[in-house]
Amino acid sequence: MNRKTITRSFLFYLLSAFGISLTLKANIGVSSFNSLNATLAEFSQIKIGTITAGLNFLFLISCWLLDPHRKLRNYLTMGIALLFFGSTINLFTYFVFPLFTLHSYFFKCLLFILGTIIAGVGTGKVLKYQLLKFPIETFCLFLAERTNHSFKFYRYSIDLICILLALILTFSFQLTLMVREGTLISFLLLSPVIAWTKE
Repeated sequence: MNRKTITRSFLFYLLSAFGISLTLKANIGVSSFNSLNATLAEFSQIKIGTITAGLNFLFLISCWLLDPHRKLRNYLTMGIALLFFGSTINLFTYFVFPLFTLHSYFFKCLLFILGTIIAGVGTGKVLKYQLLKFPIETFCLFLAERTNHSFKFYRYSIDLICILLALILTFSFQLTLMVREGTLISFLLLSPVIAWTKE
């Protein structure tokens, strides 16, 4: 794998993190997985990028345990990428985006759609280069290979579990509701953008 591909993979990985940060700034709800991350961040007072990286690390460890051909170098590279991923989300969410405020609901929706498209493009390009992997998707692939259920079954199951956990925490501790219209927009828009970009 040449240096240009490695550099591009990391840049698009960080672009995905930037897109996620934009969806958080829009404040109209977030994607299924990020709804849990954002809820846990508010509940624990830990930064959302740190929570996001931490949960991804748990999936990465699970992938390591399921991977019959585990290569330490690949997992170390993924670990480094996740650290930068979480740090990028924290940088924009807590230090850059608070410098401006959106009052119009219309512009919040536009910002969310833009962020979702950017995150989808970043994710699609990363998948296209096949150097870095996203731990949740890789985990689902490993499970699908070992069971009678499909990748889609496990991926949607994780989304559903994330939404349910976010809602339970939200209503139990009176936290900000993160499962909103943005969650639906992300559900409808993100996968097609990823599929289109990785071709």
